[in-house]
Amino acid sequence: MGMEVDILPLIKKLRREKKVEVFVPFMFEDSFKIVKYRLPLIKKRFGIKEPNDSHLKPKIDVAVVPVVGIDGAYKRIGFGKGMYDRFFYRLKYQPTKIFVQRELCKTSQIITDHYDIQADYIITN
Repeated sequence: MGMEVDILPLIKKLRREKKVEVFVPFMFEDSFKIVKYRLPLIKKRFGIKEPNDSHLKPKIDVAVVPVVGIDGAYKRIGFGKGMYDRFFYRLKYQPTKIFVQRELCKTSQIITDHYDIQADYIITN
């Protein structure tokens, strides 16, 4: 079992209901760009499965972000690559960010930096 929540069932449900367009991160240089979720998925760096690249620049309303934990400022603790932080920092706007984790893993200490992303909502089991 991985440390982060598998959000693939959520993606599949949203696509079946056709109520929203679903975009996923695509690793690009030191961060991400957003691509439309479509099959087939191809296993890439870090064993992450991604759709093929595209050149869309959609506006994101809500971002579901898997996290390992959160600190006292409700900022994301991940695997230390900073890709999500760089991605959201570079956006000219901020979508609603929902952090998802298997069970609440939170420290009251502030161990993140000023550029780390902060949750608007947190969902756990």
